[in-house]
Amino acid sequence: MDGSQPGRIRDTITDFLKGCEDSASVREIESVVTRRLGAVPASSIRSYLGLNTPKMFERTERGHYRLTQSNAKNKIQTRKSLSNFEVTQIGTSKLYLGDCLEWLKAVEPRSFHAVVTDPPYGLVEYSEHEQTKLRKGKGGVWRIPPSFDGAKRAPLPRFTTLSATDIANMASFFENLGLLLFRATVPGANIVVASNPLLFHCVASSLAKGGLEPRGAITRLVMTMRGGDRPKNAHNEFKDISVMPRSMWEPWLIFRRPLEGRTQDNLRKWGTGGFKRPSDERPFGDVIKSHPTSKAERQIAPHPSLKPQAFLREIVQAVLPLGKGTILDPFAGSGSTLAAAIACDYHCVGIEKDRTYFDMAADAIPMLSKL
Repeated sequence: MDGSQPGRIRDTITDFLKGCEDSASVREIESVVTRRLGAVPASSIRSYLGLNTPKMFERTERGHYRLTQSNAKNKIQTRKSLSNFEVTQIGTSKLYLGDCLEWLKAVEPRSFHAVVTDPPYGLVEYSEHEQTKLRKGKGGVWRIPPSFDGAKRAPLPRFTTLSATDIANMASFFENLGLLLFRATVPGANIVVASNPLLFHCVASSLAKGGLEPRGAITRLVMTMRGGDRPKNAHNEFKDISVMPRSMWEPWLIFRRPLEGRTQDNLRKWGTGGFKRPSDERPFGDVIKSHPTSKAERQIAPHPSLKPQAFLREIVQAVLPLGKGTILDPFAGSGSTLAAAIACDYHCVGIEKDRTYFDMAADAIPMLSKL
């Protein structure tokens, strides 16, 4: 790969256009290049496009470009049709069994008006190897807390165990996911992704490299069991010390597929480009008070990362500004996002690759949605 500035611009534009339905505007291309490479003059990007048209790029209309046919051979291809994936219909939602990256390559471009998802924070904790350990109660990357006052606490993944290779793999995964979500969503679509205080910086930068526009974060105020511990095997010697702060918040990153034109234009054409207000007096806010998931919900859906319906419904209700469209959850887990969408009378599509959680979701979604 050419390490020069023109070479990096070429590779960035080419990778981005591979994930586009057809063509992209110069503004979208400039946004992706500057987020990935830093401060690159807009004139340099426009000159590069002009000098390499029609050799590498085709101008489809004023200010819009795509890869030429000869350079589109490695464009994201549909490896399967959606008919190859097992699916179940639950109310206004559909749940597919399969790998979300493969599914996103098969879905029609611009199919979704919002994304609300809670992916594996570090990826490794939901690998087959680690899930087998968790289900056997062996731990692995999962910390199995001891019972306290007769109460059995939920297991938590230990992200401090991630290696440099794990972090690099995670960055690559979320950059690829960003490219595919860009392709799958309409202009102006809100994309809300749950993360973790230790890892959200890596997830955020990777999704931005995929072409998505950062729009801040929602802070979920919730007391978790992470952090606050004294030094291991020295807790008596250093009883006044916590190795790291007790976690009392959870970041939910907000991205957006770039608008087409002004916000009002995008709202009229696509029905997206903002958040629905809870009331005339109050806008949707980026801090939401929450609680750990209730015992009643965990009994319905015993998933280790289940989020409460009260919290999810606030987000789901807000991401479709005009109250219409379809929401995507590529990491459906036990179906909590789909259940929240049904409760809000929205359409939603979820993908889950683990058969155990897929079957759990099929049973749990109707019950969660009625809470």
